[in-house]
Amino acid sequence: MNTIYITRRETFNGAHKLWQEEWSEEKNWEVFGKCSNKNWHGHNFQLFVTVKGVPDENTGFVMNLKTLSQILKEKVIEPLDHKNLNLDVPFFKGKMASTENLAIAIWDEIYDIIAKNGGELAKIKLVETENNYVNYYGGKEPF
Repeated sequence: MNTIYITRRETFNGAHKLWQEEWSEEKNWEVFGKCSNKNWHGHNFQLFVTVKGVPDENTGFVMNLKTLSQILKEKVIEPLDHKNLNLDVPFFKGKMASTENLAIAIWDEIYDIIAKNGGELAKIKLVETENNYVNYYGGKEPF
């Protein structure tokens, strides 16, 4: 059997602030720099979701990419796009709004529904800036 990896790219815009309430403003600035701006800051995120599996005999699909797109739009993009990640996103409430934590939260939000639709979630790549991105493999070693 040939395992194939398929990837869907989506984009969203979000504002956030990295801040620990129990720390002073100086300590927050020391640790988080500009990301601790009291007036928040935003990113144009790119999300790459990779699903693995064996292509279906009849369709040739690991998973229908149209279905994957619909899942991502409903479960991830609509809740995140043009939102304050610290305040407005129910599945991210109470978490430090780092890109690392956001990748984990996205994984948790879509893992089961992708499995119910015939795929196995393999990787989340979340690009915060052209120089900074996170890869998450669900706590497993990559590939």
